[in-house]
Amino acid sequence: MDPAVTAALVAAAFTAGTVDAIAGGGGLVTLPALLAAGLPVPLALGTNKGQSTFGSLSALLNFWRLGAIDRSRVATSFGFAFVGSLLGASLVAYGVPRRFLRPTVLVLLVVVALVLTLRRDVARPTEPLPPGASPTRRAALIALVIGAYDGFFGPGTGTFVILSYVTWLREAMARASANAKVVNFASNLAALAIFSFHGDVRWRVALPMAAAQFLGGAFGARLAVKRGDRFVRWVVLAVVLCLVVKIAVDLARG
Repeated sequence: MDPAVTAALVAAAFTAGTVDAIAGGGGLVTLPALLAAGLPVPLALGTNKGQSTFGSLSALLNFWRLGAIDRSRVATSFGFAFVGSLLGASLVAYGVPRRFLRPTVLVLLVVVALVLTLRRDVARPTEPLPPGASPTRRAALIALVIGAYDGFFGPGTGTFVILSYVTWLREAMARASANAKVVNFASNLAALAIFSFHGDVRWRVALPMAAAQFLGGAFGARLAVKRGDRFVRWVVLAVVLCLVVKIAVDLARG
């Protein structure tokens, strides 16, 4: 690949790793870049997972070192997200159509954008969980469902995890962003295993991008912890709006 194209992909990967560590949505940057570089769709999807897995790993490690992750839920969230992603990918392998999900996800994202815009308290929830509610069980269900969504469809996975943690586990935005990286990494790893098995990862493209993703993930994680809930909220809103535009354009193109 031309060195200039490689440099552009590396820059895109660093940007994506930074954004993804904070709010999810890094694929909005890297997947179009890979397609523009001339990779066929299957290879672009596989190569994208090949490099983004390193970004989610880096963000996870840095959030862990900074003490921002709830360590008691890590094993549960990782395991359920990994299994969920494999189940979702299996549905694709069996030819289950995904087109019906686009309008549903679009409506959900519009609702999310309105909530983030109109409710300033969403970034820092104050209400405790109901008596008897188990954060671990809720986290397991979130990981399984959104992991399956990632394996089956994918757009906005990290953002949906963050918002699920905020609304259903009553976590603050920055804390939810950190905990979401466990699910992100697990679902990415499962998808990468499947793409690699089918030979759909072009590693000579993925590895330079992976190095940039790793650096971007570290930078984004530290930025999220340093800048706090308000900053994470606005980055999440920006990612949601970009996803709304992308999915709406996809629907318009049929």
